[in-house]
Amino acid sequence: MIEEEIELKKLLEELITYSAEEEWLEFKLNNYNPEEIGQYISALSNSAVLNNKPKAYLVFGIDDDNHNIVGTIFDPKKTKKGNELLEPWLINRLSPKIDFVIKKIQYNDKNIVMVKIDAASNSPTTFLKTAYIRVSSYKKKLSEYPEKERKLWKNLSKIVFENDKALKNTNIDTVLKLLDYPNYFSLLEMNLPDNKEAILKKFIEEKLISKEKNGKYTILNLGAILFAKNLNNFDHLSRKAIRIIKYKGKNRIETIKEHQMSKGYAIGFEEIVNYVNDQLPSNEEIGQAFRREVRMFPEIAIRELIANALIHQDFSVTGASPSVEIFDDRIEINNPGKPIISTYRFIDHNPQSRNEKLAYFMRRINICEERGSGIDKVIHATELYQLPAPNFIEADSFLKVILYAYKPLNKMDKQDKIRACYQHCCLKIVSGDFMTNQSLRERFSIKESNYSVASRVIADTINSKLIKVYDPDNKSKRYTKYIPFWN
Repeated sequence: MIEEEIELKKLLEELITYSAEEEWLEFKLNNYNPEEIGQYISALSNSAVLNNKPKAYLVFGIDDDNHNIVGTIFDPKKTKKGNELLEPWLINRLSPKIDFVIKKIQYNDKNIVMVKIDAASNSPTTFLKTAYIRVSSYKKKLSEYPEKERKLWKNLSKIVFENDKALKNTNIDTVLKLLDYPNYFSLLEMNLPDNKEAILKKFIEEKLISKEKNGKYTILNLGAILFAKNLNNFDHLSRKAIRIIKYKGKNRIETIKEHQMSKGYAIGFEEIVNYVNDQLPSNEEIGQAFRREVRMFPEIAIRELIANALIHQDFSVTGASPSVEIFDDRIEINNPGKPIISTYRFIDHNPQSRNEKLAYFMRRINICEERGSGIDKVIHATELYQLPAPNFIEADSFLKVILYAYKPLNKMDKQDKIRACYQHCCLKIVSGDFMTNQSLRERFSIKESNYSVASRVIADTINSKLIKVYDPDNKSKRYTKYIPFWN
């Protein structure tokens, strides 16, 4: 605690040497109106990006005219908005929920309050749904300055989550204590070096950590998210540990168990997949010589969808984590953030990820597919198991994928059948083939004599504008070929 106060005093002494025109720095005396503070956090966070600063500062107790340290009566621990304390009130009204801390220190017997604010990442920081910016020493709405808004978005696009800092200025022993380095070498089938320096040299080459000018080390987000022994050791990554929840029945009324996997994704992935599979119901399959238990959901589908949820999540959505929810009749796999491409194009589209370095490393250790064929495998596996088609649901701040347990065709509703028909058509095209009435009958195990059942499903899917006839001049419905709407 004493060391932290010393560092804060040094920081304060440095800040008061800056010009009053710094757009990432604001001094106040006693004006601590909660709405005003929220607006300043938004403005300073966004201005930090424009000025290439990792943090911005709002300091109470400094005369803005001459930067004299005069003290403040502002006490953040006692300040409320309504019945809510100031800090949680601010957090709940900022979006995305950026990291900021409010510190109170004594400097020459004068009370000083310092708000340390992280620069915006991925999108502008808003307060009550409005983004602010600093123009010289004035706080303004970002929308009033389109040129600054364009520059802000341009700068935000350069910020890469994997390159950001998870833990700064630490020593070699702490790095090796927090990161599972033996597993790194094991996963890449490399010999473990016999000294610490060689281990860290390899981590620096991989951009898992960096070495600072003062000789200390910084663990980067990529290193922590992949190889942390426990993500809870990194404050802003603790909410990125995947949660696995099993419910009784078909709703969320009664939870049977909830488990959080806090290891880094590279070292914990197999454990995550195995744990999920162990929670799934199974059917008894009678073979020619013996009985065996077969899980109701294909393991390859579980594996690929969990990998996608971890890799393609939006790490700027700070209040949510990837999750797997298990019900009697389905599995729901969720990840924070809107998908980059349309859910209708998951099967055919070239792979895109907002976390390219994370995706690249996961491919190197064979956790995800190089050419984006993971969803193809999911669809293929659900067809082999005769399951309803997976449902990809896009919302404002998350993606949900639902895998359904087996049900016969006559128990599927119209949308189940249309979704299955469309996905089957996509899968055929990416395999160099065409969907036909016959191939759809095989997908649904429909007898040849009931080809009209498949014809009705195809007609409904055409009416939904998801598929179309490949050759409109062909008059034979039984042998007509079909393609997706995008082909």
